[in-house]
Formats: sequence, C-alpha cells, structure tokens
Amino acid sequence: MSLGGQELTKPRLGIALGSGGARGWVHVGVLQALKQQGIEPDVVCGCSMGALVGGAYVSGELDSLEAWALTITRMDMLRYLDVNIFNGGVIDGKSIMSMLQNFKEDALIESLEKPFIAVASDLLTGREIWLQEGSLSEAVRASISIPGIFSPQKTGGKWLLDGGLTNPVPVSACRALGAEIIIAVNPTADALGFRYRSHESPEEISPNEPRSALLDRLFDTVPDSIKSGVKAMTPDFLSSDIDRIGYFDVLSSSIDIMTDQIMRSRLAGEPPHIMLQPKLGQFSTLDFHRAEEAITEGRNIVQDALPALQKLIK
Repeated sequence: MSLGGQELTKPRLGIALGSGGARGWVHVGVLQALKQQGIEPDVVCGCSMGALVGGAYVSGELDSLEAWALTITRMDMLRYLDVNIFNGGVIDGKSIMSMLQNFKEDALIESLEKPFIAVASDLLTGREIWLQEGSLSEAVRASISIPGIFSPQKTGGKWLLDGGLTNPVPVSACRALGAEIIIAVNPTADALGFRYRSHESPEEISPNEPRSALLDRLFDTVPDSIKSGVKAMTPDFLSSDIDRIGYFDVLSSSIDIMTDQIMRSRLAGEPPHIMLQPKLGQFSTLDFHRAEEAITEGRNIVQDALPALQKLIK
C-alpha cells in the first residue's frame, strides 16, 4: 500500500514477556490468542518464564511446550527436584536443562527467524545481561535461575541469575531491537494478594509409595549431615495444611514483592503501549502443575484487550 508515492509499512511490533515463575504459563495463551487474531510480534524479549515461553515461540516449539506443560503434575515437580545446594540453589536444574534442549536442540539465538533476547542478571556485578546470541537453551536456563530455587547458570564466563532481579518485564530490550509498538505481559500483576496456598485436595502421587519414602529417594544425593535441613526447606506440594507457611511460600512472596517494585520503577520510565495483566494471584512461583489455568487466562486477557490492540496495530 502506498500514499503520495510513499510506501506504508506496519510498525515493528515487539512483545515483552515478564517473569513470574509458574504464572508465566500465561504467555503461552497470550501468544496463541494473538496469533489467532493475526497479530504476530516481530521482536520477542523474555525474562525468566517469559524467556522460556518466548524461546519456544521463536523456535517454533510453542505447541510442544504447551503439550508438555499440560501434563505436569505435583508429582512431576517433585521429580524435577534434582537437589544440589552446593551449586547455589535447592534445584540444580539438570532435568530442566534436558527438557529445554528437547525443544530445539543446538538452536542458536542468532539463527532464529525473529530477533530474541533473554534477560538475565550478573551475580557478581548486579548488571542486567541481554542474551541475544549463542545457545538458546543456555540463555533460557540462565534467565530462569530464580535465586534460592534454581542454581545460577555459568554463561560466557559469568554466573547468571534470573532476569527478574533487574528487568522483570523487558520493554527496554524490545525497544533496543527496534520495536515501535510494544505489548507487555506482567504475570505477577495480581501476585501480591497471594500469601500461601489455600486448601485443596491432595493429588495422588503413587498408589504404592508413601510420601516419606519418595522424599528419601529424592534426597539420596544430599549428605547425611545436612539432609534433615534440606528436607525442611523443601516445598510440600501435596499438603493441604493451611495453618503452615513453608520455605518456598516465603521465598515466592518475597520475590513477588521485590520484582513488583523493580518493575514499577523500570516501567515508569519506559512504559509499553499495551500492558496485559492477568489475574493469577492464587498461583505460587512453583505451581507449574496449573498450566491450563494460566494458559486460559492468557487467552482471556487478549480477548479483553482486543479492541485496544486492533486500534493500535492497524
């Protein structure tokens, strides 16, 4: 299309996918709903779970990621606890890394069809790090290194932590890649109303194996001298006791408070054109087994914002 001899082109669209632990499954629904409406970002930047989902999206593996996410149970989350506190986190992350590599083995960020940045934080300097070349799976693994939960990832000679420590909703990264219109998704918009898990029915973990035996097997690699302490810190995904608040509940809420303050400060100076804010307050950082709820909410918030989106993206 041209006007007065000048060619008209659509503005370059970017999407900033924020951090939020399990709430980040919302990004899957958002991206799917946008695509159904013919809206596809030209630039994708993600932080933490936003990097995981964004990485799957730019590598053409979003549907595979969704299919995997929908199969996760609380029992699976216990299996992913490859505990190694000497590596700087309660979860070493080897099983997560293996899963990431299955989506797009040996993919290089610079070879992807869309520009992509995974945001991480330098453990030693506190600086924000933009990972936009090299191994996609390593970049995502670095970006999801939630302090106190996942061990740091050594990439490019630096020990890297979760990008939520420095830029929870990476609007600035989208602008740096040339995005003229930016949609941002903040999974933690409603998070501070959450304190600890409300009552829910326990999920069957195994018909034959008692929970104590399961945990003993999971902690076989932990030295005997500290095994009891590590067990005490482990989240009880199967508990329905609402009179107790655990290590991961405290850590999850603390991270929510911190990232909310950082996000408000960052976005005050670099606001997106549209902010999508799901209502996922009853999710904790590690409720990965509730992917279906978050994905559905992602589709819903796109539908609610559709008039504004269509008006903005002409």
